[in-house]
Amino acid sequence: MSETVIRTRALRKDFDIRVRAGRLRRERRTVNAVAGVDLTVERGEMIGYIGPNGAGKSTTLKMLTGVLTPSSGDVRVCGLVPVDQRTRLSLRIGVVFGQRSQLWWDLPLRDSFDLLRHVYRVPPGEHAARLRRCRDLLDLDAFLDTPVRQLSLGQRMRGELTAALLHGPEVLFLDEPTIGLDVVSKQAVREFLSELGRVGDTTLVLTTHDLADIQRLCRRLVVIDHGRVVHDGTIEQLHARYGSRRTVVVDLDEPLAEPPEVPGAPVLQTEADGRRIVYSLESATAGDLLRRLAGLGTLRDIAIVEPDIEDVVAALYRAPDGAPVGG
Repeated sequence: MSETVIRTRALRKDFDIRVRAGRLRRERRTVNAVAGVDLTVERGEMIGYIGPNGAGKSTTLKMLTGVLTPSSGDVRVCGLVPVDQRTRLSLRIGVVFGQRSQLWWDLPLRDSFDLLRHVYRVPPGEHAARLRRCRDLLDLDAFLDTPVRQLSLGQRMRGELTAALLHGPEVLFLDEPTIGLDVVSKQAVREFLSELGRVGDTTLVLTTHDLADIQRLCRRLVVIDHGRVVHDGTIEQLHARYGSRRTVVVDLDEPLAEPPEVPGAPVLQTEADGRRIVYSLESATAGDLLRRLAGLGTLRDIAIVEPDIEDVVAALYRAPDGAPVGG
């Protein structure tokens, strides 16, 4: 039976700023950072929460974790009001923000983990079991005794993930966990988070500009723009909403006088002197197309190309009020 761990209703955050209104005069102006976000997250979900710079995603996370007080609306995380019950909430969530660290800069990584056990009052047996799992999955042993200040960015991020999980949080908030990492470290972090998601004990909320993270880790995608949610659903639903289609690239031994017509799969273009045909899969399936082309006798190769999520999300940002492109 599902259990709601995050619920917001009409969540809003306004900031008052002073702007120049003349050579010597300034006036107060209200900026709406989050404009009525409704969000429900069930236990064990992995959701990607994305948006352009200034869209309101970081402000939302700060309200969910109790760092900022909402201007209006309702928010509950693990059944608690984040600001009013922040101390109790901190024992039930984990946070990895790029600008904040839970590690002690001058201490070896191992000592930071031990101090966190005392901060969160974790029983020694539970702490040892969780640390052992993180050591195995994140390959920590090689630098456990290295002072944090001497760790590479990738090593430190693996340490931050471990620190956020040692007290067994129900929800893990991640802000750009792979930014700036090399390929090897990025892959290690993704595999670890994927394994965490498969176990299903921890709910993950991931904000990132690296959409490859979203594709590999998150079934559900929430897109926020100008403080409002403009998409909440699967990546496949996002593609369908914005008209992006899979394409099929067909290579031929010899060019044809006319590209074969396939119902539901219009021809996008022909290339290489007619030896390559690119179809768009609308209502037709790749199987339909393959069956139609199989009898041509000149078929050399066929490749299915998935739509690029970055292009779709960029189109979403450009659309007024999140309206579908062309709609």
